[in-house]
Amino acid sequence: MRDLRSNTVRGFLAEWLVMRAVGATEVLPDWHAFDVLTPGGVKVEVKSSAYLQSWSQERHSRIVFSGLMARTWDPATAFAGERTFNSDVYVFCVQTAQEHEDYDPLDVGQWDFYVLPAATVKGIGQRSVGLARVQRETVRVGFHALAQAIDQAAQRQNS
Repeated sequence: MRDLRSNTVRGFLAEWLVMRAVGATEVLPDWHAFDVLTPGGVKVEVKSSAYLQSWSQERHSRIVFSGLMARTWDPATAFAGERTFNSDVYVFCVQTAQEHEDYDPLDVGQWDFYVLPAATVKGIGQRSVGLARVQRETVRVGFHALAQAIDQAAQRQNS
């Protein structure tokens, strides 16, 4: 793969990390309505951001997650007209390295994860959200606690 600091490539890596954390084996197509389907049937939308980028920076990037709502795709009818929330749970992934020489995208210790039920994300009422707002809604979890946090958020979503 190209530079793992690239926004699109980092997004794919974040999805893969979430898949690994929950034990998912089915790789969903890029155009699917959500990113990860857990073995228990929880639909997960994965969003990622980072302080470091693949381009030259004078300062660290502001952590923002966009595309919270998306249009679904149907091969027979194309994109739906309206953007909707299409998952049960959102996982916001932050690659935390702040120096290029320390950056190791495969070190799960350099990632923070924030998990929210879709109803909470919908209640924010915006198409993008900053890290500070996500942190007000939930707590950071590490990679090894991610599967349990997703299950708990799904339970809150369905109750």
